[in-house]
Amino acid sequence: MAITEDSLALNVINESLKLPFIKVDRSDFLTKTFSNKIDDMPKLLREGPQAFFSKEKLDRIASNVIKSNVLQSSSISFASGLPGGIALAATIPADMAQFYGYSLKLAQEISYVYGYQNIWANQGELTEDAKNTLILYLGIMFGVSSAGSTIRILSNKLAIQALKQLPNKTLTKHLYFTILKKVLAIFGTRLTKATFAKGVSKVIPVVGGVLSGSMNYLALKPMANKLKDELGKSINYTQKDFEQDIKILTEEDVLVTDHDPNATTEYSDTSGINPIDKI
Repeated sequence: MAITEDSLALNVINESLKLPFIKVDRSDFLTKTFSNKIDDMPKLLREGPQAFFSKEKLDRIASNVIKSNVLQSSSISFASGLPGGIALAATIPADMAQFYGYSLKLAQEISYVYGYQNIWANQGELTEDAKNTLILYLGIMFGVSSAGSTIRILSNKLAIQALKQLPNKTLTKHLYFTILKKVLAIFGTRLTKATFAKGVSKVIPVVGGVLSGSMNYLALKPMANKLKDELGKSINYTQKDFEQDIKILTEEDVLVTDHDPNATTEYSDTSGINPIDKI
């Protein structure tokens, strides 16, 4: 049975999540990043950096986090850098898993700078919702604007309250599932083009099995900056911002709001089943 694009994307994500460096604890990261900038650490951990800094300052801090991570990842020998005991699927190249693993690590750090909550559960486990959030972060890094709109809408109190006023009572659930399916499809298409069209199982150009530092830098930095720009929009989020995000989702056919309140909302997938569960 041929592997689907959605399945390919999910396989790469699952393998990337096996890597030990993927886990970024919010409290540890915030303490390390901000301990020399503020004194009230309990408030920082409780309310987030946005309680202390302007968006402009947070943008600069996020840029520094990106710079540090990109320089570090560019110096890593991706193909030979797997720790002992970490076994990846034979169909997923180690350098591919590590590149996207590092992308997901950086995505967490950027999100924490902008006040998003801890991805990992109390026992250091990754819940299904948290995994879905990481997939949306990847979607933003790929340039899927509707993924950014979805993250802001589903994480902002103002937007959540506004959503309740829309006719569709199941909007949040279907919005989440629909955009996840969209992101996985786009990611899978990119992976397929990069791997099978060229007859090689590499997404990023490699030299002698080791990811080129310059190529890694060129690939990861713009991806991270896209995420920084989108998550930064959650700071000082307004009703106007919410309306713009709804417009983006509507124009991209991610959601439909102009319908009979008693009718079932039209979606590309009306099963109501998590696309990840289906895969």
